[in-house]
Amino acid sequence: MTDNLPHHRVEGSATAPPLLLGPSLGTSYALWDKVAPELSVTHRVVRWDLPGHGGSAPGLIGAGATVGDLAALVLALADSLGIDQFAYAGVSLGGAVGLHLAVHHPERVSSLAVLCSSAHFNGSKPWEERAALVRSEGLAGLAESADARWFTPGFTVPELVADHRNADPDAYAACCDALGAFDLRDRLAEIGVPTLLVAGRQDPATPPAHLREIADAVPGATLVELPGASHLAVAQCPEAVLAALRPHFGAAPRRGMEVRRQVLGDRHVDRAQARQTPFTARFQDFISRYAWGEIWTDPTLTRRERSMITLTALVAHGHYDELAMHVRAARRNGLTPEEIGAVLLQTAVYCGVPAANSAFAAAQRVLAEEESEGMGDEGPDGSGG
Repeated sequence: MTDNLPHHRVEGSATAPPLLLGPSLGTSYALWDKVAPELSVTHRVVRWDLPGHGGSAPGLIGAGATVGDLAALVLALADSLGIDQFAYAGVSLGGAVGLHLAVHHPERVSSLAVLCSSAHFNGSKPWEERAALVRSEGLAGLAESADARWFTPGFTVPELVADHRNADPDAYAACCDALGAFDLRDRLAEIGVPTLLVAGRQDPATPPAHLREIADAVPGATLVELPGASHLAVAQCPEAVLAALRPHFGAAPRRGMEVRRQVLGDRHVDRAQARQTPFTARFQDFISRYAWGEIWTDPTLTRRERSMITLTALVAHGHYDELAMHVRAARRNGLTPEEIGAVLLQTAVYCGVPAANSAFAAAQRVLAEEESEGMGDEGPDGSGG
């Protein structure tokens, strides 16, 4: 980390779709401890700390800061990690940062989740008073009331309360300045990315009405209200939050299905989907999510190279029906019949002549069909791939 970037933690595959997670005032990225590891199964998750919180330097912002200043720090962090476009989820102040990004930098945000947050935070006066209190007395007293502001009675997360107590007072007060100046209500209709709002029904800081206001204004937005959840629902009800976030950020299956169609052809994939049953649904999702949404989208190898590897592996295991389907895919990925023949000849050396003999027979049938009827795009049973 450099001094001009927020402290952050990166989890998940470097080739997975990026997802940035923003914190609430007074917390560190530990706020996401029970959620981020699960999201990192399908995403490159980047959690960041507010200035003066967790490991971030206090001097990243100063008095009179705005949410736009915090958003600029997030963009600088994304740039430093080579991330052009990203999904974003944020809690409270972190959610306000997400709204600002979606309005002012829509080209950077692919989808948005706003949790226990608002398009405004009840004007500047209460935040001016809190900032003045913190600047004069520090955070120890305010941290004593954190549980009441964050959670329902009887629940606490000591680590987050400690984060609150240990935050830098001046940086915390600057974040209060940002909250007091924030009001994006007249710009919400401009948000064009898929947007999810998550409200805690017992949240005293940003009650459900604040999230409903956003949901009513953002075209196509979805609102989820969590019973029994207060302001830091992500820490108090992580399973419920995950149940809302997973389908909203399901980029891997969507991207996977797109790539699967590009490689195997619409007719094959449509046939596979039509034959799907409750018994096979999870397998079809597995194929789209992992094989096509993560492996085939990894730019380390070209699709031509992946086709050659796939052909070899199918010959080695004797999967000749699947081989026929992937001969078609190889042609779609740019391999010539001569190159396919060269791949199969290579398998004769390392997989055995009988295996290569069967592979040549299967490939010959596909190439003959292509020559007489045009390139086909169905596998023998429409279920694989």
